[in-house]
Amino acid sequence: MDLLLINGPNLNLVGKREPSIYGSQTLDEIQDDLFTFASQLGAKLKCFQSNSEGDMIDCIQKSVGSIDGIIINAGAYTHTSIALRDALLGVAIPYVEVHLSNIYSREEFRHKSFLSDKALGLVSGFGSNSYRLALQGIVNYLKQV
Repeated sequence: MDLLLINGPNLNLVGKREPSIYGSQTLDEIQDDLFTFASQLGAKLKCFQSNSEGDMIDCIQKSVGSIDGIIINAGAYTHTSIALRDALLGVAIPYVEVHLSNIYSREEFRHKSFLSDKALGLVSGFGSNSYRLALQGIVNYLKQV
């Protein structure tokens, strides 16, 4: 089972940027933990981060035929990008939306996601554990299909 984790804009600053909201673990530390966890679950994980919407779309499109499931934290693009939504729907690869913070307890503009209504699930608000929960969820789903 091959999985892809996509992290969007400013997530490369996790661990430094607003640690009271996003935590003190860096993205590399989170990903290292997820590589180990994925292996324990019998999955392989590839990770991608970009501040560019176009690069994220290219990554999604290139995953056809090689990726079984996607975990995506689109960052601010969650709330603005119809193009990311269209890319995810276009490749028809199951995906889980994930956020470090609880987007519904924050500013009103963060309450709208262009991705969540078509996602298998949404994990939000558990810090770095949100990624582990999303990984567990998509692996369980893929084992059943």
